[in-house]
Amino acid sequence: MAQLAATALAALTLAATTLAATTMLAACGFRLAGSEKLPLILARPYLSVRDPYTDFAREFERQLKSQGAILQGGRQDATATIEVTKDLVEQRTLAVSGRNIPTDYELRYTVVFDVKGPDSQLLAPQEITLTKDYSFEENVLLAKEHEADILRGQMARDLVTMAMHRLARLK
Repeated sequence: MAQLAATALAALTLAATTLAATTMLAACGFRLAGSEKLPLILARPYLSVRDPYTDFAREFERQLKSQGAILQGGRQDATATIEVTKDLVEQRTLAVSGRNIPTDYELRYTVVFDVKGPDSQLLAPQEITLTKDYSFEENVLLAKEHEADILRGQMARDLVTMAMHRLARLK
């Protein structure tokens, strides 16, 4: 009987501690990454992208939908237009070997977007750029190409996260 009472007291203490910690985190403004709500003006946006198949465009559309936005097929039905005017991945050589073979590359992913409401610009053009370096070895060419693809995808997700934070600040 004493064992049961001790177990119940431990469970009650754990529950009270968890509730107190959760309340304190919420009170200080803590939110999980990506949990910011989109403003009402972005409830039914039109997403204008030049190429809907880039890593950024696909992830941006997915994130908007996961935040509750209902993407519109045209500007006329939308509450706002999010226009991605630049979605560019560039690769440049950083270093070469003595045989003039590249050994290091830099990936640079740049995105520019703005937001227009029905009668005004809600967010001026925003340029976000991420840069990552990676090494290259010609004897593992396929693996290094795969590494570059993974980096590009990761950079696109990071860019979308930054863009979503900027969109969440719209009022």
